[in-house]
Amino acid sequence: MEKELHEQYEYARNRIKQKKRLYYHFVFFTLCSLFLFMAVYFFETAIELNWCIWIITLWLFIFVLHFIKVFITDRFMNKYWERDQIDRLVALQQKKITQLQSKIESNNSK
Repeated sequence: MEKELHEQYEYARNRIKQKKRLYYHFVFFTLCSLFLFMAVYFFETAIELNWCIWIITLWLFIFVLHFIKVFITDRFMNKYWERDQIDRLVALQQKKITQLQSKIESNNSK
């Protein structure tokens, strides 16, 4: 029983750590984006291409991937999901083995 409690604690601790890193990523992304906009528009760089837009767009894409990983992928496909899938596959294999053994026994008895 204590092992289950420890696993639940570790899972909760890891989820909180993931969410905390995501929030830090969001704050850092927001502050850096504001800084880039200020740098381009207040200092009026001579480059005509809005390079800061490209950087922010790329960074936003990376942030969205990070968000999907934390709130979608890791939420549903965690350790418990893996364990359930393994148990299901093992049960399916055991069922096939049992069917094959009964088939072999029925062929041997003929």
